[in-house]
Amino acid sequence: MKSFAAIDFETANHNRSSIFSVGVVIVENEIIVDRVYRLVRPRPNFYSFWATGIHGLTYYDTLNEAEFPEVWQEISPKLKDLPLIAHNSPFDSGRLKAVHDLYGIKYPIIHFIAPVERQRSIFQAYRIIN
Repeated sequence: MKSFAAIDFETANHNRSSIFSVGVVIVENEIIVDRVYRLVRPRPNFYSFWATGIHGLTYYDTLNEAEFPEVWQEISPKLKDLPLIAHNSPFDSGRLKAVHDLYGIKYPIIHFIAPVERQRSIFQAYRIIN
């Protein structure tokens, strides 16, 4: 696979829809052509102790950030029809579906590729995101 988008979501609490950050790396013909990292005001907007402990972010860090629909509107055109890879594709695909459901956004047909299918590419892209 020479072209793909690597995506990573982080959540603020136990709610699958509570995305507070998204990172994307676009690879075309094995070359990184774009990177996006955005904070997102999560919904519901509270941070669990474990999330703050892992990421160091709190309610106040994302209070004035855009909500997911605005961020997705910026990111989704960059994805084109590329397959998505994620370090933990069941986690990330579940979060993406949950936040689309929450906001009533039509869920696009997205092909997530599990790490075992393209492990080397995934971890290379994941290191770039993080």
